[in-house]
Amino acid sequence: MKFKRLPTILAICTFAILAAQAQTPQRRGQGAEQRPAENPLLSSIKTDLDRVFDFLNANTPPRLIDRETQTPVTDYKKINAGTALEQGRFGLLTYEWGVTYSSMLRAADILGDKRYTDYVYERFNFIGDIYPYFVKVNNETGKSALRGLIAPIWLDDCGSMQAAFVKGVLANPALATKLRPIIDCTFDFTMNKEHRLPDRTLARLRPTVNSLWVDDMYMGIPPIAYMGKLVEKEDSVLAGKYYNEAALQIELFKKYLWVPEMKLFKHSWIESMTYHPSLFWGRANGWALLCMSDVLDILPPDHIKRPEITALLLEQIHGFMALQGGDGFFHQLLDRNDSYTETSATAIFAYVVAHAVNEGWVDIQAFGPSAVAAWKAVSTRINEQGEVEGTCVGTGVAYEPGFYYRRPTNVNAAHGYGPVILAGSEVLKMIRTAPRFY
Repeated sequence: MKFKRLPTILAICTFAILAAQAQTPQRRGQGAEQRPAENPLLSSIKTDLDRVFDFLNANTPPRLIDRETQTPVTDYKKINAGTALEQGRFGLLTYEWGVTYSSMLRAADILGDKRYTDYVYERFNFIGDIYPYFVKVNNETGKSALRGLIAPIWLDDCGSMQAAFVKGVLANPALATKLRPIIDCTFDFTMNKEHRLPDRTLARLRPTVNSLWVDDMYMGIPPIAYMGKLVEKEDSVLAGKYYNEAALQIELFKKYLWVPEMKLFKHSWIESMTYHPSLFWGRANGWALLCMSDVLDILPPDHIKRPEITALLLEQIHGFMALQGGDGFFHQLLDRNDSYTETSATAIFAYVVAHAVNEGWVDIQAFGPSAVAAWKAVSTRINEQGEVEGTCVGTGVAYEPGFYYRRPTNVNAAHGYGPVILAGSEVLKMIRTAPRFY
């Protein structure tokens, strides 16, 4: 009789073993949270950014030298007309470096890496320390190594640097003592002295009188908007005036340069011309994207023009996305696939779209993949030394497409470094926040 019960006993034992095996993972997990493996893209982005950072940190010294003797100047009281910033690979005061300072402040906030803020604060303190002495030299001689921040003659001299200084003060109010005189001086130029059309649009005197460059959306508009943010607690009425001016400038640039059927900005408009060709230079369109993104970051939520600016930003993102290549890149002339793929425009797109996702302005499923693809493309242009390859050098306006095709790329084109740091850090934040999509 006992042998007749054997199959039943074996079945019960088998069930018990299987049940125990099924419960083993849960038991092992008791008291310890089960986390999914980290997306390897996160670590690769940080590695890329750190490589770029180390390269820049080593090649942009915050020091002074005597031009004639090439010896260091450490006593700032001895600054004179022959005193210069020590030559590095990149200048500390150029508009490209205004973008780079802003990018490092953003990266530090996302990465939690103090080295990025230390880089900015060290150079901002240095600039603030030497500024009064160079003002004296400039007043006496009419020229100095800091002329662009003392007596600017166009937006490239001071616009993006002023915006970066304001961002630095907002992040670290202790910088205000040194930087506020520079901010006030450069803002006065942008707001009151920069050339304008009769309708107030920020304009240039080159290549001819009353020329508009879409680049100046970034060079001129964020500095005005950020001044509003800086004085908001001091004088809300004045802050409102500056916010309104920034919004007006976006509206005016749209009036002259926006091409609705392409959802892009043409590079320039010149009053004396009877016909205005539409050439869609990549980086200039990137500056427009970055301008609107920066303005939306600090424009009050209830500002009457906020919906219009948001809508225009999203329209331009759509215009870009329609022209993204299968390799993730954008072209030097966005709508001409036989022009070369260009790094800085691709990086700016990656940042702005990832930032729009992170801020909730656009849907991650529809837009996030394009930002990731753009970053992956950009990352292939960061070499082992931390140099950024494939960035177009500085470029004026032209009306023959071949001009843009022939503009060379160079690792010393400073325009690429800030956008790359912005792109990597913001894409990293997007992936970290919503890992299930990647």
